[in-house]
Amino acid sequence: METLIVKDSSTQQTSGSPAFAQRHIGTDAPAQAHMLATLGYDSVEDLVAAAIPGAIHSDLFRTEGDNALPPAATEPEAIAELRLLAARNTVKRSMIGLGYYDTFTPAVIKRNVFENPSWYTAYTPYQPEISQGRLEALINFQTMIADLTGLNTANASMLDESTAVVEGMLLARRASKGASRRFIVDADALPQTHALLANRAHALGIELAVLPLNEETTAAELGEYFGIFVQYPAASGRIWNPAGVIALAHEQKALAVVAADLLALTLIASPGDLGADVAVGTSQRFGVPMGFGGPHAGYMAVRKGLERQLP
Repeated sequence: METLIVKDSSTQQTSGSPAFAQRHIGTDAPAQAHMLATLGYDSVEDLVAAAIPGAIHSDLFRTEGDNALPPAATEPEAIAELRLLAARNTVKRSMIGLGYYDTFTPAVIKRNVFENPSWYTAYTPYQPEISQGRLEALINFQTMIADLTGLNTANASMLDESTAVVEGMLLARRASKGASRRFIVDADALPQTHALLANRAHALGIELAVLPLNEETTAAELGEYFGIFVQYPAASGRIWNPAGVIALAHEQKALAVVAADLLALTLIASPGDLGADVAVGTSQRFGVPMGFGGPHAGYMAVRKGLERQLP
């Protein structure tokens, strides 16, 4: 593997200063000596040799002159290497979408929200004062999610949209009264969501049925299931009315999970108006920078009666 560490006079460690690793990672020499004496070992190498079984110790697999790790870098050298790695990133125009959309952040928002220290004060996050920046930001976020989704309760965010959909599936499994272990998945959903659903469903013994959903979908086509997932608008950009499919789910005593684009919800009917039980998605649409793919804060909102099922 190519080594990117660059050494010159500007990146040499200051004489007499401790090594980068010693200052930032683990214990210092006096603490190590005390710990080793207490444990009865002369060196860290002796401790490692005693703690790791010989059959898997890396020394057995090394050849002469082979180093498992490169020599330790100083802090300036580490920074120089990270800058070289960062310089490899290229920023290009996104033409794909699929749940990630570039945004423009006005300078006034960037300065007064993102760079305003009042939003991340030193106070502990469990203090009840509404004036605390973090609590105010969370209630604003949850209120906005509840308003746009048309549902009663929103949590304080998820990891991203795909994991939020998985949590929606698990919520439907917990709250469903039926015995079925089958979950219907919209074929026109985001590919990353399909992948994560398949991964978690396999581990939990849930059967996924990927079907093309539309206004003409019938109960006979769906069969038995405990929940159904709809992408709204669809990954292809198609905007359709899933109210009929959601009604079919309720006839089965199943729950409907809708992944909705927050920005689109300013113009189209909300999941709550369509009868959805759970709405999920990403808040990247609120203007969060791309960040080379995230993750960005996901969201989840539920109808009345499912509040205690929220993750």
